[in-house]
Amino acid sequence: MTKLILVRHGQTVWNKLGKYQGQADIELSEAGIEQAKLLGERFPFDQVSAIYSSPLKRARDTAEAVAKKFKLPIVACEAFREINFGQWEGLTYEEIHAKWEKEHTLLFKSPDLLTCPQGEGFSDVQDRAVKKMLEIVKAHDGETVVITAHGGVIRTLLCYALGMPLKNMWKIRQDNTAVNVVSAYDEGMVVELMNSTVHLAESAKTICDNFSAASVKGKKD
Repeated sequence: MTKLILVRHGQTVWNKLGKYQGQADIELSEAGIEQAKLLGERFPFDQVSAIYSSPLKRARDTAEAVAKKFKLPIVACEAFREINFGQWEGLTYEEIHAKWEKEHTLLFKSPDLLTCPQGEGFSDVQDRAVKKMLEIVKAHDGETVVITAHGGVIRTLLCYALGMPLKNMWKIRQDNTAVNVVSAYDEGMVVELMNSTVHLAESAKTICDNFSAASVKGKKD
């Protein structure tokens, strides 16, 4: 049995602005850096054998917080990059919907059928991500492994683990630095935990209050 800890990256500036990131290499925001720090300090497992990550900075910097705790190297995996949103990257929900209403509606109603303009589809993402995940399972029998990636990627992996149609991927919530636990047996996969952010519990309100106060002050200044 291999235990997989799937972790979404911390908050980014574009997350705050509501912009679609995709494969744009956006850094963590101040709140995201704090989330990653708390993840590392309060990581829910005492032993980890390996850490894999999307090469995008927001995922890798989140992985660094965990790697520091366990003194492990990070293995970058192209297969765990977020979906290529193509022409949608850097745009907001409203901007995308205004220009590509049909395709954008399909994104949420039937993500398994969508191919983003000049980008890729979530079926492509699932194919590459699942293939790599299964390779990791085979290479780490009897071990606990961390995979740090993105909301879209992790949803596709959880759909596979649950035997759930990709069409339903948006029914799975993934908050920033969410922890998901999947145990992979010879007979199949068991999802033990989804979207846990208990490592943020004590500080979440303080972080939000501080950033709200800073935002108000900035407007006044």
